[in-house]
Amino acid sequence: MKRFKAISTMFIIVIAVIFGCNVYYLVSLYSSIRDDVAREVMTAIADADIDDMWERSDRANRAAEAAKKAAGENGDSIYSNQRGGVSGVKDPDGNFITTSENKDGKTTVNKTPLRRDRSYTNQMVNEMSQQMHENMDPFVDFNLAIMDSILLKRLADRKIYPDFLAVEVVNSKGNVIRGNVHVPKKQSGYDVFSLCFNPQADMYYRAYMTPLTRHILSQMLGVIITVFLLLVAFILAFWYLLHTVSKMRTIEEMKDDFVSNMTHELKTPIAIAYSANDALLNYDTDNDPQKKVTYLKIANKQLKRLGELVENILAMSMERRKTMKLKSETILLRPFVEEIATAQRMRMEKEIVINVNMSDDASVEADKTHLGNVLNNLIDNAIKYSGDSVTITVSNDNGAISVKDNGIGIPQKSIPFLFNKFYRVPHGNRQDVRGYGIGLYYVKSILDKMGWDIEARSKEGEGSVFTIKYGRNEK
Repeated sequence: MKRFKAISTMFIIVIAVIFGCNVYYLVSLYSSIRDDVAREVMTAIADADIDDMWERSDRANRAAEAAKKAAGENGDSIYSNQRGGVSGVKDPDGNFITTSENKDGKTTVNKTPLRRDRSYTNQMVNEMSQQMHENMDPFVDFNLAIMDSILLKRLADRKIYPDFLAVEVVNSKGNVIRGNVHVPKKQSGYDVFSLCFNPQADMYYRAYMTPLTRHILSQMLGVIITVFLLLVAFILAFWYLLHTVSKMRTIEEMKDDFVSNMTHELKTPIAIAYSANDALLNYDTDNDPQKKVTYLKIANKQLKRLGELVENILAMSMERRKTMKLKSETILLRPFVEEIATAQRMRMEKEIVINVNMSDDASVEADKTHLGNVLNNLIDNAIKYSGDSVTITVSNDNGAISVKDNGIGIPQKSIPFLFNKFYRVPHGNRQDVRGYGIGLYYVKSILDKMGWDIEARSKEGEGSVFTIKYGRNEK
């Protein structure tokens, strides 16, 4: 048992370590996915910024065209005349060349070295975006409601669906340049992302959105469910192991009790038969025929008892019970039970009264030997678990045989376990009663094989009633 406890403890420690590692890796995975999602959000903000500039450009051009039509003028858009265009190319030296024409008609050329450790495309897009902002922001104001809707679409492209989103324009110190009425007053509890879109003017987009925990957990759902199922499987397996070991330990203790009790039960008839036989050998019994007959009867009775004990033990074998075939025959119940009662009345350890209340024509189809063993077991238990005297009534009615006694009774909590193998009812005040816990198990096994049933009713101090139900087809 100590070895089992040591192995179980090691097993629990190993499971705890594995579970701890799983928790650690889940936390690491959560952090990694959160970083990936944060990058996705920043990319979505950058894409939304470019889309918003196109939207602002179209809005400015439409407004300018509408104004010119109203004034009766023709010509280029206000965006083209006042700010010029922005173009960009990469030269052989790895520089990004941008040119812009301001409202005075002067062209400005800028060279920005492109870093080789980063994507050229991303750097070129960022430079062009910054140039467009420098030319557009002073003339075309922000519409943050439109920016909110664009950003929601870009996030949806990445399977990110925040319940709430609001964007405002701030500087590097966090001061608001362009406010958004939807920005929450209490900003705690929201995920905040900032992107610098115009370094020259020190302008940033700051986006508030509901925490992305649900989105992150949805990506981890498969891993979380798998870990949870493994944990549940470990717990169930360990519980089953402990339950099985506990049950086996109980059975082992019951088996030890059985061996102890059976040893006593076997020794008693052997000792008595030996004493009777010794008396026959060592004393002159020829001159006392009555004493000789008495000793022979004692020896014969004890040998018969010994045979019954051995038969009961053999009957408990699973292979024996599987292959055992019952020999059914018609049995008249009254004379059959009277014969058993007569033999039981001859026991001299206490006053025994056995009443047989059966009709003369009552009969059953059963194996005579095994049915006799069943009734002998029930009557024997009634005699053993009683006071200085016992009254037993055996009767039949409505397809059932009942054995009733006025013994010490059975606790209610023990009744469901009466027919379990090796089970003995605990009687603290009945240490003198020996048994081996297979009598009622044998009774139940035989009756099940016969297709019959048995039930027990009892109350402590008022006796017990065992009812054998043998079916409707019997008389």
